[in-house]
Amino acid sequence: MQAFQDDYPDRFSHCFGCGKSNPQGLRLKTYWDDEDAESTLTRFTPPAFYSGGVPENVYGGLIAALFDCHGTASAAAFACRAEGRGMGEGIETEQPAIRYVTASLKVDFLRPTPQHQELAIRARLVSLEGRKVKLDMTLSAGGKVCAKGEMLAVRFVERQETEGG
Repeated sequence: MQAFQDDYPDRFSHCFGCGKSNPQGLRLKTYWDDEDAESTLTRFTPPAFYSGGVPENVYGGLIAALFDCHGTASAAAFACRAEGRGMGEGIETEQPAIRYVTASLKVDFLRPTPQHQELAIRARLVSLEGRKVKLDMTLSAGGKVCAKGEMLAVRFVERQETEGG
């Protein structure tokens, strides 16, 4: 199965969270969730250097970054599905790439997130209205929800350069 990010045009592949062109990045991969067709899923095992202030637990900023990147990829996937196209379909030809940016991100930390375990980040569509997508997200370790997130993502519209300014 191909990840959503695998279909991003090269000019959108530098993201710290999911960019294949960013050698220092996290290289996240997002897919439709096999267990829930209405959700998306990213799995990530944080390296030890993402330690928080409490030993053996993940730094909270990483959790926010995981929600940020997973959420915008999920917003793009939900929008593509609503438009009846695949993530890479039509890119660079007759249709522009569908990409989203974070307008608002709320994170609730429910319990410490342990290191050295695979984390599962899921997003569920709340609404898709015009350029705005609202998502509810969870981050789990060992089947326990450690954090919840709410995102408002806005569709990125590339502006065409015009002659003379």
